[in-house]
Amino acid sequence: MAWDEGLTAYDFGPQHPMAPIRVELTMALSRSLGVFDGPGVDLLDIEPASDELLSLVHDPAYIKAVKRAGRTLEPDDAHMLGTADNPVFPDMHDAAALISGASVAAAKAVWTGQSAHAANIAGGLHHAMRGNAWGFCVYNDPALAIAWLLEQGAKRIAYVDIDVHHGDGVQNAFYNDPRVLTISLHESPVTLFPGTGQASEVGGPDAEGYAVNVALPAGTGDTGWHRAFEAVVPPLLHEFQPEILVTQQGCDTHALDPLANLTLSVDGQRRAYEELHKLARKTAGGRWLLFGGGGYGLVHVVPRAWTHLLGEAAGAPIDPDRETPQEWRDFVRERTGELAPLYMTDGREVSFAPFERGYDPGDPIDRAIHATRTAIFPNHGIDPSL
Repeated sequence: MAWDEGLTAYDFGPQHPMAPIRVELTMALSRSLGVFDGPGVDLLDIEPASDELLSLVHDPAYIKAVKRAGRTLEPDDAHMLGTADNPVFPDMHDAAALISGASVAAAKAVWTGQSAHAANIAGGLHHAMRGNAWGFCVYNDPALAIAWLLEQGAKRIAYVDIDVHHGDGVQNAFYNDPRVLTISLHESPVTLFPGTGQASEVGGPDAEGYAVNVALPAGTGDTGWHRAFEAVVPPLLHEFQPEILVTQQGCDTHALDPLANLTLSVDGQRRAYEELHKLARKTAGGRWLLFGGGGYGLVHVVPRAWTHLLGEAAGAPIDPDRETPQEWRDFVRERTGELAPLYMTDGREVSFAPFERGYDPGDPIDRAIHATRTAIFPNHGIDPSL
């Protein structure tokens, strides 16, 4: 686990939805439940990413612009700094570079065999582009971690993004690179930022079929989401056989998230983490690099979802029926003034019928699945009809 209290310095201000309290509450809940106390669980030392490291995915002129904006607090329209989504704040470069450094430290731990799994729960800033900020993201730490792994000699990396928003920045960084398979399940761009991520976005001329997008209709819940996940992700990962599985677990797919329109429960999200862990074991030799991401249900969603994620990665899954610790509830009340949830999940049962049992062309979720499989599977020698 890559962690430092300085990671909470990534703070766009009190009115911004991406409040660092969500990470603080996650770490507090995880500690209360003993997630970090198990054998083999270590907190990694981290340091900010250097300019040289950041330049693996970002234009040097943009890095200079971020530093300048963090000093002057002046907007920079050319680099989309100082917008409503990406306000400038003091020492912005330092805060963003520390998150990127933490993600590379986690990547290094997995690549060198120090740990089979490694996490940066404050990371997952998947929207940032080579030359501009975008969607609450200043530097793209998942793309940077992947680029660093490629520099070390990795030949096959799979990136699975289950944030409600399309993982556009990571996709763009590797759009024409067949060494990186990017898979994003997200709400349709018809109804949600960033307006990209259609099934027709399949990769560049040298990597056709290596950008995978499942654009789900607004209102999709646990049943439809898992039907789509199982219909697309496992077949591709089994065929691709990545050396490392990299995943982004934005939990803004939840029904209570204020910025999006999917309707998953914490139970549905928890099941997704279990499935990703299984896929890391079955397809990537157990090597799993994982990040946080979006999520704006600051008290009732993010801490529970990501604590389940960290428990899963630590090899100590948390009982879904477990009550939240009283000490954590007291801490939530003290820090936010809100009443914390009493249980670790929403108490939902997650079940679905596999897509392979039958395609319903009248169902918008099935149409989304069919579009993706038709666009992608033949490039990997997989029959989309099976």
